[in-house]
Amino acid sequence: MGRTEAVGKGLVAVDTALFVYLIEEHPRFLAPVRALFARADTGEIEIVTSALTLLEVLVVPLRTNDQRLAARLRAQHGALRTPDALQLAAAISTGCESFVTNERRMPAPDGLRVLQLSEFA
Repeated sequence: MGRTEAVGKGLVAVDTALFVYLIEEHPRFLAPVRALFARADTGEIEIVTSALTLLEVLVVPLRTNDQRLAARLRAQHGALRTPDALQLAAAISTGCESFVTNERRMPAPDGLRVLQLSEFA
């Protein structure tokens, strides 16, 4: 029995660490996490986690100094919400030219094209 098969079938609860390992491509844990998520992709298992996972996973962009850029964006665009500022900061810091959203009030910072998904439908 493969190690990921030990979780069985059906609903499987996972901790935030698995998402962090996937995002950061952890050298020891990436392969088993990918194998577990691959089983979810096939429908063999369904992965469940808490809302806390989203909050904890946001540590990754904070480690890359996106929070400073997000703070500047919020200062420049007064109505910009923190989650949107973090999204834009991630797009800018990685060199994206376009950002696709359905948030109609999303500002377009210099050098970033903000496109509405509704325009594609």
